[in-house]
Amino acid sequence: MSIVVDGISKYFGNFQALRDISLEFPEGKLTALLGPSGSGKTTLLRIIAGLESAERGRILFDGSDVSGLHVRDRDIGFVFQHYALFRHLTVGQNIAFGLESLPRSERPSKAEIRARVAELLDMIQLPQLADRFPSQLSGGQKQRVALARALATKPKILLLDEPFGALDAKVRKDLRRWLRALHDEFHFTSIFVTHDQEEALELSDQVVVMSQGRIEQVDEPTDLYARPESRFVFDFLGHVNVLSGSVQAGVLKQGPASVRLPRIQTTGDAQLYLRPHEVRLVAKPVSGADLPFRIEAVSLIGSGVRVELRPEGWESNDLWEVGMSHGEFARHRPARGDRWYVIPDVGHLFTEDSRKPQTVYWEPPEFLETAGSGI
Repeated sequence: MSIVVDGISKYFGNFQALRDISLEFPEGKLTALLGPSGSGKTTLLRIIAGLESAERGRILFDGSDVSGLHVRDRDIGFVFQHYALFRHLTVGQNIAFGLESLPRSERPSKAEIRARVAELLDMIQLPQLADRFPSQLSGGQKQRVALARALATKPKILLLDEPFGALDAKVRKDLRRWLRALHDEFHFTSIFVTHDQEEALELSDQVVVMSQGRIEQVDEPTDLYARPESRFVFDFLGHVNVLSGSVQAGVLKQGPASVRLPRIQTTGDAQLYLRPHEVRLVAKPVSGADLPFRIEAVSLIGSGVRVELRPEGWESNDLWEVGMSHGEFARHRPARGDRWYVIPDVGHLFTEDSRKPQTVYWEPPEFLETAGSGI
């Protein structure tokens, strides 16, 4: 079932939580609503569910306006951040609750309810816990039970509000993989709210980035990370290195630091955004870039090495990051306190009057011939 949000605005007193939001959630896809606290993502989810009403706009399910329908008539499953399990009911009774609450004409028989509960317990891999109470479960087990309860009535839409926010990192990662596999098996239309960038990019088919009640960007995860369309999206999606300065004759300068901008025709104030994987370290400055740093820290944990750098001799309080493989680190052994220089491979240039960046590419000949020993 597809979902269309058409011109939704929402106020809480004088505060406008949502500002003319319009977007589409494709049928059978898993969409993340991503943004910081206060961006409006949970409010939007609750309006789609029917738990909140909007001052303006419509919600359409498969082209039908459901804005006036009660939550119980929207055929959705809702999973809350803190599970909202009934403490006085067992796991099995919690899962069966939605089925037993249906009108008599729609309610399955007791035997059918028992069969459905058993099926769901197998699906969430907790068949042995049917008679336990929520207080006897771990956080990950509670979240699985909450998801099973939401799926018990076979809703066409599944809505999840920060579903993994109360769990520790390892359990969160395991449940993310499990939910993705479950979604791929059943293909229900799903929307989940999160402020975790990694979670959104790993789990979803589509990401909606929100800020201050507005939509900043809607894209597939790979395109969103590779081509952010605003400063906010760049800043929000992981670490980014920023060189702020003035462009003259194709060169961006910040004090003594400088980098040539090939094929860019602009002048005046600008900011160059560089992801950690889009820059490299070299032992000495090159003809097209003079960006000196002192190594502040080296982190070897994980699949790659992260090097933190502090600008040397030019005014900036921001630490830069460079990513490299363990093999590259072993060959060059950059150490804390060493002086190194940065050269870019790809950058994203914002000028004073632009909302979207220009992508800047540096071809290998522009640096490699003069770079000497580099990483």
